[in-house]
Amino acid sequence: MAEFVMKELVRNAGKEDAFVIESAATSTEEIGNSVYPPARRKLAEHGISCQGKTARQMTRSDYDRFDLLIGMDTWNIRNMRNICGGDPEGKIVMLMNYTNRPGDVADPWYTGDFEATWRDVLEGCQNLLSVLIKSL
Repeated sequence: MAEFVMKELVRNAGKEDAFVIESAATSTEEIGNSVYPPARRKLAEHGISCQGKTARQMTRSDYDRFDLLIGMDTWNIRNMRNICGGDPEGKIVMLMNYTNRPGDVADPWYTGDFEATWRDVLEGCQNLLSVLIKSL
């Protein structure tokens, strides 16, 4: 969900040429699957498409490819650090650290509450984009 929210925000800001935005799984359960249907529906409610996206596994080389690696929850962060062999450059951060409510993004996998996840992701992405645009 966050990949497509961020892409939409970047597009609306006219900054597409300044960013490469991709998501990757930190576990193997969903590799090759499309976006989870309730998440796809929540994005569609807001006019955002995620068509064609399939899950890929995060790799160690992602650490070198990207300036920033954003995790949604503590579990993601731990997996990301393991995959990348640590975080010597401080690139791995939680999305909600860019809000006044640091911590995990609400996980709809367990709660089914995709609205809470939408709110967390939108707020985190809006604030993250604001920080990034200031650094351009």
